Amino acid sequence: MRRLLLLVSLLALPLLGGCAHNYYNLPQEVVANKVRVVGVVPMIVDAESDIRFPQREELLNLLVSMNRTFERDLLRMVKNTNSFYAVTMLDLDPKATFSELLFRRERRDDAAVQYNKYFWKEEALGSLIRKNSLDAVMLVVVSGVTRPDKISSSNLLDALETDYNYLIMTAQIVDAKGAIVWEYPNFRQRSISYTPLLNLQYPDFDEARANMSAKPQVKFKTIEGVRRALEKRRLDLLRRETSEVELYSSQFEAMTSLMKVDGDLRKRSSAEPVQPGKE
Repeated sequence: MRRLLLLVSLLALPLLGGCAHNYYNLPQEVVANKVRVVGVVPMIVDAESDIRFPQREELLNLLVSMNRTFERDLLRMVKNTNSFYAVTMLDLDPKATFSELLFRRERRDDAAVQYNKYFWKEEALGSLIRKNSLDAVMLVVVSGVTRPDKISSSNLLDALETDYNYLIMTAQIVDAKGAIVWEYPNFRQRSISYTPLLNLQYPDFDEARANMSAKPQVKFKTIEGVRRALEKRRLDLLRRETSEVELYSSQFEAMTSLMKVDGDLRKRSSAEPVQPGKE
């Protein structure tokens, strides 16, 4: 009997731990009661960030197109966390909204994670939230950052450690006072992890080997190579293509896995809030 009780206790520990851990910058009780209706701003491309790609304008246009194609998947996944009473995609121009809301960006290196952190104009943000009858907005930004990394060759015999130019995806849920309720990368994880969206560069080991060079050149991928990488579909167990794209879906899953609010707290929250867009 004691062995059975011990086994049940051990099986319950991961569930208890998952419920107890809070990835928000506020107590979950506050989130459950105060952050109930969230508006998702259409995904933003930060054109002024550190994107060094030679065909820069083509890349920016490609990213805008990709964002429009896949942002509804993010909306669905945020809704499926059941962490909020209502989640809606706002009918906004992401470029204009970014310009209106942005106060400043900072290139950060926190806990060995290199990323761009954004700060917003409180008055403009509050106006947007009140106009749409929201408690908070979610802002997701695709930007560029150059950071050190070690890339290995396909045969794993060679590697080059240097700076590479990456595309990254960051996200925040922000309230009307500009307070960051939740963010990604998330530094409330027990073990901090953050994967960039895509490396725009690669070391050309084959060329170095052919020319008997000790150090390979770092080259940018082609615009078509970037497009193919962003459009690459996931495979199912039978190696068939699914409707999900690998890179965007992985980012969305990483975000939403850190957004869970305790279901009991959500159930105990107060009366139904005003729906977005209703007076």
